Amino acid sequence: MVAKLTTFQFHTIVFTVFVLTSQFLFSQSGKKDSIRKETIKTVNIYKKNFKEILPAQVLQGEELERLNSHSVADALRYFSGVQIKDYGGMGGLKTVNIRSMGSQHVGVFYDGIQLGNAQNGLVDLGRYSLDDLEEISLYNGQKSEIFQPAKDFGSSGSIYLQPKTPVFTGNRKTNLVLRAKSASIDLFNSSFRLEQKISKRIAASFSAEFLQSDGLYRFHYGRKYPNGTTAADTISKRYDSDIKAKRFETSVNGTLNNGSWNVRGYGYISDRGIPAPIVKFRFKARGARMLDENYFVQANFRKKLFPKLETQLKAKFAYDYTYFNDTVLSQSAMPATNTYIQREVYLSSSNLYSITPNWDVSLSGDFQYNNLDANLYNFSYPTRYTTLVALATTYQWNRFKFLGSLLGTFTFEEVEKNKRPDDRREWTPAFFMSYQPAAIPELTLRAFYKNIFRLPTFNDLYYTSVGNTYLKPEFTHQYDIGFTYQKKYDRSWFKGLYVKLDGYYNRVEDKIVAVPTTNMFRWMMLNLGKVEIIGADVNVQTEMMVGKVKVKPLLSYTYQSAKDKTVNEGETETFYGQQIPYTPWHSGSFTLMADYKDWSFNYSMIYVGKRYDAQLDNIKYNSIQPWYTHDLSVQRKLSLAGHPFKINLEMNNIFNQYYDVVKNYPMPGRNFRLTLNFNL
Repeated sequence: MVAKLTTFQFHTIVFTVFVLTSQFLFSQSGKKDSIRKETIKTVNIYKKNFKEILPAQVLQGEELERLNSHSVADALRYFSGVQIKDYGGMGGLKTVNIRSMGSQHVGVFYDGIQLGNAQNGLVDLGRYSLDDLEEISLYNGQKSEIFQPAKDFGSSGSIYLQPKTPVFTGNRKTNLVLRAKSASIDLFNSSFRLEQKISKRIAASFSAEFLQSDGLYRFHYGRKYPNGTTAADTISKRYDSDIKAKRFETSVNGTLNNGSWNVRGYGYISDRGIPAPIVKFRFKARGARMLDENYFVQANFRKKLFPKLETQLKAKFAYDYTYFNDTVLSQSAMPATNTYIQREVYLSSSNLYSITPNWDVSLSGDFQYNNLDANLYNFSYPTRYTTLVALATTYQWNRFKFLGSLLGTFTFEEVEKNKRPDDRREWTPAFFMSYQPAAIPELTLRAFYKNIFRLPTFNDLYYTSVGNTYLKPEFTHQYDIGFTYQKKYDRSWFKGLYVKLDGYYNRVEDKIVAVPTTNMFRWMMLNLGKVEIIGADVNVQTEMMVGKVKVKPLLSYTYQSAKDKTVNEGETETFYGQQIPYTPWHSGSFTLMADYKDWSFNYSMIYVGKRYDAQLDNIKYNSIQPWYTHDLSVQRKLSLAGHPFKINLEMNNIFNQYYDVVKNYPMPGRNFRLTLNFNL
């Protein structure tokens, strides 16, 4: 007990000293400076940085409503460089991987604070609804701004989910939105959002959502033996993809003189099936069941204290409960019924000082506490203390922009049983630059390098009979070069063009992998892997007017060669030079949006090329065939009793293609969805 208290006190003292020192030094430096022209008028002023170097891929507003997406994971499929792992149906796990570096290297931020999972490092994006989101943005490397918490510097790629902020027009003080959705997979989804203006500076919102589906849908199962003969070719029904979920969220937003603040609470409760893989012709194999309860409360305060100094404070407490009942094992052995409880405390202080109008520096410090309880035999009951310090600067000289950052990560872990890992101290740099030629002002050239790592998760380190406390962090080295061309045209039919092209090289070292030991039922986590990734991302958008119809095509394409470069002494180099599992060479999407008066039309197509399903030879037997889906939606805006009313009809997977995102986890075929949206 004494050791725990001492460790907590040590990290708390370091963090507190950092906050007080940085606030004092910055405040003394800025007392005599004149006020800059930029003033804080609303909470939303911070969404974009005028010195941005790397552009983000962004979906916002009505685009999110029109992309035939049930959740955040569905919407992210339209971004280039992204691979989604979807284990099928409404209840299946959905995770994201950016540029083949692994899902644990992706930071997902909700209203500016990272969603954590110290247990396995994964964020299930299927839990997060689009109904309350204003914007989804994806950054490779990191954001191009430096006024952010130290955690924001600590991922290979970042996804930012920005909830809606209350907006009131005229003399309105109350907004109410009612939604109801029904789909052919026996899905019913209802939600509402209430916004209330409390005063000129304070507004509050509350939203709730209910989702239910039996998850039953037909699928096609076709497999061949290695010699090419047919093993199975049948159509069956998918079980254990059902879900019953409730989400509720509340926030209070306020503005200050040259500042803003907000407090947000979030809760998600679900009871769902985890579908089983279809193997050995077990079409009716029953999957697992999982009960989730996820809660967090977070707060943000931001203010310009002096003419050249801005400060930002963030805090969060999260509690996650998971009950997992593996009914698959119960068909041949005793069922595995596991309970996990995670707790997280997070504190952050960020400070931005403007040396000149073109030169800013920032200093950020974060402290995070994580622990995990489980009912596993001989479990370690780990606690992790993490302190992060980030120093960053951005400078603009004529048409040249530069950003550099250095992140220090210091961790200490304690366990009640078994061995604990060594303390870790890592310093990781990043450099970003861009140049805008005077001869072609619509063109921006850019490049970046970033070195970052991810810590082993609690499962990697402590899972009974699997964990390995000697694991080293998994490092990534990212190199990127690209350009953006953006121009508006004053023509009768062609209004604008946006082109974004990036080529990149990534190297992953000390990749954490699971390997079998004496038998297939006992595995161990080891640092074995090395992966080299060469790729290219392309995004093209245009805007046209065809008569009175506004047309907006969007095209994204990704090429990736992600090779396993692992060489283990004394072992046969079976995997060397092979494409890593679930990474297609070619993937992309095409979306066409059209608007005419009160009518909106949307067509989208997603394509994922051939992949391989395991870390084995890239032979035909291990391949997963390419898949593609075509989706359509039609939307009409009406007025009902003087209030806006919107009807949206969708047809997904028009050609009823049967496909797997993850092998042996079949996805739904053709399905329909009707959405009604009423504003009061």
